[in-house]
Amino acid sequence: MTDIKSMLLSELQGDFALRGLQKFRAAQVYRWLHQRGVTSFDEMTNLSKDLRVALKESFEIRNTEIAIRRVSKIDGTKKYLFRLNDGEMIESVLMKYKHGYSICISTQVGCRMGCRFCASAIAGFVRNLTPAEMLLQIYETERAQNCKISSLVLMGIGEPLDNFDNVLRFLQLLSDPNGYGMSLRHVTVSTCGVVPKILELAEQRLGLTLSVSLHCPNDAGRSAIMPINRSYPIDVLLDACQ
Repeated sequence: MTDIKSMLLSELQGDFALRGLQKFRAAQVYRWLHQRGVTSFDEMTNLSKDLRVALKESFEIRNTEIAIRRVSKIDGTKKYLFRLNDGEMIESVLMKYKHGYSICISTQVGCRMGCRFCASAIAGFVRNLTPAEMLLQIYETERAQNCKISSLVLMGIGEPLDNFDNVLRFLQLLSDPNGYGMSLRHVTVSTCGVVPKILELAEQRLGLTLSVSLHCPNDAGRSAIMPINRSYPIDVLLDACQ
């Protein structure tokens, strides 16, 4: 079935129109998913029972659960291990600052970049996360902590630019004022240096922050620990950043 939480509002409206439903019904469902964070259609109490049944037959609301939570004794930083619908595991980290809460989320299960210092690369790449699975790390953390997250970093498990299309859709959903409504000026996308996707991201003119995991200031050292540098050495990478 279709993963409804990964659909844009315009897509949901188009689907509802084909069903002969009014456009505002799609907006109601969208707000339930992204503003109220419901986990089932039964919670959408301003929809008729017949509509909720019809939605259940066509769509699924993917959810996640917190398997383990760890709290730092030093500063209260919280690390969450999430179990996804298929049993795979990912991690997120919640940090509290003077300006509010910031979360670091994963974009893949595992990673194919092979950086020698990174634990995410040990088990290898399993699969990309869907836009919904990225959003759920925010929604479930807010629910568990009873807080509102004000900024986020895509710097958990995985290389965000290796899951480019899903990350772009996630950013659209995240920043939609009809949904979660976070300004992309409060978002940082981290990369090990996938130059073609950095250039493609720049063309989107999203207003977010790009962070590069450099780890070594010269090509010989960086190539030894980060295979991506053999394809896109530092000069090429810095030109793309500019």
